Amino acid sequence: MKPVPHDFVLENLQGLEVRTKPMFGCTGVYVGDKIVFILRDRGDFDDGVWLATIDEHHATLKKEFPSMRSIALFSARGPTGWQVLPVDRDDFEETVLRACELVRQSDPRLGKVPKARSIRSKKSQSETKKKNLKKSSLNLGPAKSDKSSSRRKIGKAQEKNNGRSNTKKTGQTRGRKTSKK
Repeated sequence: MKPVPHDFVLENLQGLEVRTKPMFGCTGVYVGDKIVFILRDRGDFDDGVWLATIDEHHATLKKEFPSMRSIALFSARGPTGWQVLPVDRDDFEETVLRACELVRQSDPRLGKVPKARSIRSKKSQSETKKKNLKKSSLNLGPAKSDKSSSRRKIGKAQEKNNGRSNTKKTGQTRGRKTSKK
């Protein structure tokens, strides 16, 4: 497991309901149900401690953290709630400790409750697979994601029929009556 960058942040938040989660090669820091920071050390311009906030709090946070800036990785998307306290600043540790203090005080400007994601259960996923298999075996059409499988089945059926005549003694071809001329 990769070491947590800027682990002094976790030490400073001891006593709170803190948990971490690996995210995008970084470490997300949650306090209760809110994500408050992302700890990042990937060797580029956006390394440091990312603050989870919203646009309307940027101005007041900028007064407290003059080195705070927008995250360059997100600049193409326009303004986002995320801001960074950059690691390359002389006052980095002092600034981050002040941000930790705001989290300890439950400052409403820091932290976001992540949006709930719709995650299908394993049972639901297996039921969908079974339905797709059933459709495929009943020739009701191939499963959505497996067109090549139905091509293989058609190819095998053609191989079985090679060398056989499709014309029956009754003059029918594959169930259709033919007229003899």
